[in-house]
Amino acid sequence: MSNGLLPSRTTGNIPLIPVIKSEFAAWLEKQDEMLRCWLVATGFKAKPGQFCLVPGTESQVRAVVICISKADDLWALGHLPTALPEGDYMLDAAFAPWQMERLILGWALGAYQFIRYKTPKRAVARLALDAACDARHIQRQVDAVTLVRDLINTPAEDLMPEQLAEVVQTLAQEFGATFEQTIGEELLTHNFPLIHAVGRASIHSPRLLDLRWGDPAHPQVTLLGKGVCFDSGGLDLKPSSAMRLMKKDMGGAATALGLARLIMSTQLPVRLRVLVAAVDNTIAGNAFRPGDVIRSRKGLTVEIHNTDAEGRLILCDALAEAGNEQPQVMIDFATLTGAARVALGTQVPALFCNDEPLASGLLAAAECEQDPCWRLPLHSPYRDMLDSTIADLVNASDSSYAGAITAALFLQEFVPSGIPWAHFDLMAWNLKTQPGRPEGGEAMAMRAVFGWLEQRYGGVDRLSMHPSPCSSLST
Repeated sequence: MSNGLLPSRTTGNIPLIPVIKSEFAAWLEKQDEMLRCWLVATGFKAKPGQFCLVPGTESQVRAVVICISKADDLWALGHLPTALPEGDYMLDAAFAPWQMERLILGWALGAYQFIRYKTPKRAVARLALDAACDARHIQRQVDAVTLVRDLINTPAEDLMPEQLAEVVQTLAQEFGATFEQTIGEELLTHNFPLIHAVGRASIHSPRLLDLRWGDPAHPQVTLLGKGVCFDSGGLDLKPSSAMRLMKKDMGGAATALGLARLIMSTQLPVRLRVLVAAVDNTIAGNAFRPGDVIRSRKGLTVEIHNTDAEGRLILCDALAEAGNEQPQVMIDFATLTGAARVALGTQVPALFCNDEPLASGLLAAAECEQDPCWRLPLHSPYRDMLDSTIADLVNASDSSYAGAITAALFLQEFVPSGIPWAHFDLMAWNLKTQPGRPEGGEAMAMRAVFGWLEQRYGGVDRLSMHPSPCSSLST
């Protein structure tokens, strides 16, 4: 096991006692006098997140009492791996197995550390897996989130399109998938002109990464990810303050790959295709320019209004390719607009969707998995904000309004009619550390989408044990 987890409990593990706030008074009455007096003496107020170390003999910790808001709060224990003394702990609670799994998963996600360039000052505390829990389900989720976070946290110096391709190839080898990539000038030969245009100025050749997995007889699910490994803004250069975090502009690609790992490791009965458009948007004499008109893979001509609206350009060629196969569902992930962050903040991805059952299923799964997102409209009257006088459409509007919506409307132009499609415009980054969510790269909306896929295609009724509205996600 990894990420602060132990394979099983032993007699040497320190009991970790989660107490629901509303039940604290009744629980306290049942405890021995020593424990009651200790909690009073240490000023324990039973606030969610507050914990208390209970001493035993020979200066050892006898137990840890932690107040939580509810038994299925994913993040209730997320701060403990780095807050508790190093050691091995075990949950001591009479909760349902799925509630225990939720608490343990939050602990494991809070134990994440990005250690590629810096040795941690201390080891994280470890929590034993309860025998009633589905250890493989927990570990698969941890592995997927870890992959996403590691990719986003890695600086562009070490993660350009060629390194991202290596990651996809390794993933394909691990799960018996096939992998192909279209690189550099081959993009023009195979008609991916916008991916080529955005990435052609870099010494790191642009490419389309294409992973396929699963039984051809199963329903096809196609995932797409924006893989801008670094975004300078191109000739419409970003200011330094806006460029500082642009190693995370491949966060959509990372999320798609983390979701692919979850799907393949779970052996979900789908025919999976993952398309990642991977580029470095930089400056050179051959960089694409504001005012250029470029014909897309679909045949629509696009006038470049702003070279910093590059993510939608590379995605539209990938969407056109994905739609050719008429999959049952297409889902893309992209760190696409600052406007979505203005509307919803950094913690809540924007969801755009052309299919009502798909949208309602994803939103229900997001609530169930405590992996939030919020739906914004594909408001068609705003489409005229993308009109061009010399091309079929521009890649960005002159207006300062509705930037996330117009970006989604731009993408929708490249989605064939009749295919259910969802687009997540996400931050992929935690600006500050919260329980279970360290500062840095983050897998946003990934667990929500997997929750929907697992029930829709896997027939797994895992969510039916959760309270309403988490029991009806199928479309």
